[in-house]
Amino acid sequence: MKSIRTRFAPSPTGYLHVGGLRTALYAYLLAKQSNGQFLLRIEDTDQTRLVPGATENIIRTLGWAGINFDEGPGKPGVCDTYIQSERLPIYQKYAQELIAAGHAYYCFCSSDRLEQVRATQIAHKLPPAYDKVCRALTPEEVSHKRASQDNYVIRMKIPAEGDIVCHDLIRGDVTFQWKVVDDQVLIKSDGFPTYHLAVVVDDHLMKITHVIRGEEWLSSTPKHLLLYHYFGWQAPQFAHLPLLLNPDRSKLSKRQGDVAVEDYRSQGYLPEALINFIAFLGWNPGDTREIFSLEELVKEFSLSHVGKAGAVFNREKLDWLNSQYLQRLPAATIAQRLQPFISHDLLANNNPELLLRAIDALKERVIVLPDVIRTGDYFFQAPTEYDQELAKKMWKPESATIVSGVLEAIAQCSPFDAATLEGAIRKYAESHKLSMGSIIMPLRFALSNKNQGPSVYQIMEILGKDEVMRRVTRQVR
Repeated sequence: MKSIRTRFAPSPTGYLHVGGLRTALYAYLLAKQSNGQFLLRIEDTDQTRLVPGATENIIRTLGWAGINFDEGPGKPGVCDTYIQSERLPIYQKYAQELIAAGHAYYCFCSSDRLEQVRATQIAHKLPPAYDKVCRALTPEEVSHKRASQDNYVIRMKIPAEGDIVCHDLIRGDVTFQWKVVDDQVLIKSDGFPTYHLAVVVDDHLMKITHVIRGEEWLSSTPKHLLLYHYFGWQAPQFAHLPLLLNPDRSKLSKRQGDVAVEDYRSQGYLPEALINFIAFLGWNPGDTREIFSLEELVKEFSLSHVGKAGAVFNREKLDWLNSQYLQRLPAATIAQRLQPFISHDLLANNNPELLLRAIDALKERVIVLPDVIRTGDYFFQAPTEYDQELAKKMWKPESATIVSGVLEAIAQCSPFDAATLEGAIRKYAESHKLSMGSIIMPLRFALSNKNQGPSVYQIMEILGKDEVMRRVTRQVR
């Protein structure tokens, strides 16, 4: 397979959207299948929308997800810089080439005039578009206007008639009529390029072979292909990904849930689980397999298995995947990843061995990393207050008498492990004609202030005899 070069080109306008992560992932997978290169380019030409620290956050988040770029900011390759605001002279050069070849022109229309044109077109139920008045200016008129005013843009010339067929690796051939394509601005009045010029120039100079992006850019593809034609360059192949949808099939948005990758990181989702989940938002392997490592995705991924329809972001499926990954991880690995979620007081009061044993007891019962602390807090700190509503269900009037007798039985257990404890409690229940529930429920309540969790015997073994006797005795009193 010929080596493939792909890129992820976000704008540093805030957090990394999960849709952006999917785009980056698919581009990464496609490149790595051929031992190719995956590039990161920062598209910051819209200076009004920049968010301080956003570029660093994008790089940090991609690294957390395991998607490492081969070329990009801090990693020069075929280009010295991959930040568009540092490449302005390059775009100006190519814009001038287009003007010299008759493929672009200066436009001097004010924003007020453009608004009037737009309003008139809408009033006549026409699609709003530039009326091309500056396209007819003579060279002398252009020179005069450039000398007398600073506020102008450069637009590309779109053919007046005919159509263009754009081949998409996901959607097949898509035909656009030129009459519905506007004379696109290429260089803005501030001297910065628009996306349309910068993306074509950069993809060419960075030797990109495949462009993977969201379907919202499909309608821009005719403009980009025309620019490739004007420059005499070979165009890359294009693949436009389907939308990500909320469960009600509306476009995924923050109004209905979390859309930032950093939100899922801060909530304790594992990067490998999130990557596995994101991969399936539009793609499937063609069989029933659901668990894939990043390395396995590199081997299995194919654009031919990416659908055209929007993909529903199912949070329940993500939760299930994350729980599956947690179950497969060694306790020591979970403990390491759990550190940002553990308070300093909790770390100071407990030894590492206790944490590992608690994780082993809980990891099949949790969804995200902080659940270990939330659901298993009793392993690290004895309950100080008990849930009175829970007490009504788990601590009956006779519980104090029953548990007092059980305490005498388990105090004699040696070793103090789950198997020995279970045997002693069952023997006590049989000899006193008690149900196991009448013993286990109040014991669990006294030890944990919970109504569910690992087996009571396992909890007692992990807490140790002294702590078990102390907690239960306090509740009996």
